[in-house]
Amino acid sequence: MNRRELLALLGTIAALSPPAQGQQPNAVRRLGVLSVTADDDAAGQTRGAILVAALAAHGWKEGDNLRIDWRSGGGDRVRIARLADELIALKPDILLAIGTPSVEELRQRTTTTPIVFAVVTDPVSQGFVQNLARPGGNLTGFTDYDGPLAGKWLEMLTQITPRIAHVLVVYNPATAPFAGLMLRTIEDAARTLRMTVEPAPVQDAASIAELASRKGDGLLVLPDFFTMANRGQLLAVIAEARLPAVFWSRTFVDEGGLMSYSTDSGEQLRRAASYVDRILRGAQAADLPVENPTKFELVFNLRAARALGVTISDGLLAIANDVIE
Repeated sequence: MNRRELLALLGTIAALSPPAQGQQPNAVRRLGVLSVTADDDAAGQTRGAILVAALAAHGWKEGDNLRIDWRSGGGDRVRIARLADELIALKPDILLAIGTPSVEELRQRTTTTPIVFAVVTDPVSQGFVQNLARPGGNLTGFTDYDGPLAGKWLEMLTQITPRIAHVLVVYNPATAPFAGLMLRTIEDAARTLRMTVEPAPVQDAASIAELASRKGDGLLVLPDFFTMANRGQLLAVIAEARLPAVFWSRTFVDEGGLMSYSTDSGEQLRRAASYVDRILRGAQAADLPVENPTKFELVFNLRAARALGVTISDGLLAIANDVIE
């Protein structure tokens, strides 16, 4: 067989052979998404729409070359664990974990399937990655917390009238294992601001209702998808108790809360879509750095302020990203 005949034979074999998985431009890839919000949660649905649009912008269209398996835990840790089992059984090409409980459950079940996470606090201390620059393993993603945030939340409560001196810090230990980190920062800030803070853990509807009888001048609600999932009851209790509160997400303020200073979770989902794209095209999660938040937003609800009988300082209002009249 001469050289020309050999090349022709190799060309025929290549034409007849199926392309490798990573080389199939039209192959349908599978993405599993595990979120800790509920299926019918408006904030979760908004984030889902943002994710789908961002993936499409990278060329991954749901129902075309991408299948997305959506699972939503509704702030229930037991349910989140069961849904993690379901997603792993589907053998996805890649997983997206939204919220710390989702990451914890998925990482226990696979060390090989790439996992991109978003809206997660301190992934190094929680043991999700080795370090931010070189995460190692099969996880990488985007954090929702910057150290000074916790002190800023507390400082906001000092800039309303009447002044807040004793603050209850609300979180669920089961869904916010990083709360200890934040509490230390908040306690340091409290000493500087001459305030006192007191942990106020909640685990269910009954413990949320008890907040109304706790002695305190105001509330600080930590990043926690349990509080997000139960925000309707939480906001009702806070309004009934007439307690000023600062929240970790503008969703609370849009629905009647007083004020929030937060990262932009929609932007995190857009950035997460870029990592999903890069990994589906061959990048390794271990080589993609974990990135800290880049966009923050300060939001106030003046209707809530009037209902509570408080005045927000002109200085804060002047730097707000949004003021709900």
